[in-house]
Amino acid sequence: MVSKIAILTSGGDAPGLNAAIRAVVRTAIYNGVKVVGVQRGFEGMIDGDFVQLETRSVGNIIQRGGTILKSSRSEKFKTAEGRKEAYRQLKTTGADGLIIIGGDGTFTGARVFLSEYQIPCIGIPKTIDNDLFGTDYTIGYDTAVNTAMYAIDKIRDTAESHNRLFLVEVMGRDAGFIALRTGIAVGAEAILVPETKTDINHLFCVLETGWDRKKDSMIIVVAEGDEDGGANSIASKLKTRFPDFDIRVSILGHVQRGGSPSCFDRVLASKLGSAAVDALLKGMNNLMVGEIKGEITFTPFEKAVKHHAEVNPQMHHLLQILSS
Repeated sequence: MVSKIAILTSGGDAPGLNAAIRAVVRTAIYNGVKVVGVQRGFEGMIDGDFVQLETRSVGNIIQRGGTILKSSRSEKFKTAEGRKEAYRQLKTTGADGLIIIGGDGTFTGARVFLSEYQIPCIGIPKTIDNDLFGTDYTIGYDTAVNTAMYAIDKIRDTAESHNRLFLVEVMGRDAGFIALRTGIAVGAEAILVPETKTDINHLFCVLETGWDRKKDSMIIVVAEGDEDGGANSIASKLKTRFPDFDIRVSILGHVQRGGSPSCFDRVLASKLGSAAVDALLKGMNNLMVGEIKGEITFTPFEKAVKHHAEVNPQMHHLLQILSS
């Protein structure tokens, strides 16, 4: 029976982390289980940077972005010596269960750690890219999409004022979920994502058609991992093909990671955090908790980090219809 849970956040931050921490702490305490927070992810575990968490420790944080436990990417944890020290330090806290909030890299490291040392562990999926298998949505994705949408709405205003074409680059190194959903929401003329090959000649035709129809502005949403190198690279090709048009680039960058989480992310984080504690108390181990079609699910770490959801081709078709 688990009597004390350690919790950490690792990797890039995402809106909703604090909501998940709050849910873990309060669900554990409700069940008579103590909680210790690990500061700065795996790096803090190696350094023995722990803090006891009580109900009041997580008061008034559900609406806050970032993570009260801080986060990091640890090079030392990639070594056998680093993981050995992390386990030694963890045992000094008396924790006999572990909850890790992270993404692909975090769960990859956790899988190695758990193959070497025996401690029940449940993962909670967090990444604004929404690219983990085993859940419909990851914590932070909805907020990131809305942040990008609001920003591009404002860019559209200035684009229309000056009859400009804007290429807006959003995050998505390996996955285009942010770009695709945001692009449809803002009425983009084109969306470029890593999952599909960029047909530059087709893009030329789309823009020519738009200008022939006397559009006041045009928006192209580009995921940073697009095969042609992102928005700046695409813009260079467009300026060569259309030297007389006013073409601008806006890179949203890390603004998409911050800010107060949306209602959706707060509720999702709360549900997954509470379910993670329940799973540990039921003796479950080495699994990522998720939600599919409204139901709580569990996926082995190995499957979660090795498989990625695919971009829905119907979304691309919808864009073609609505942007014509």
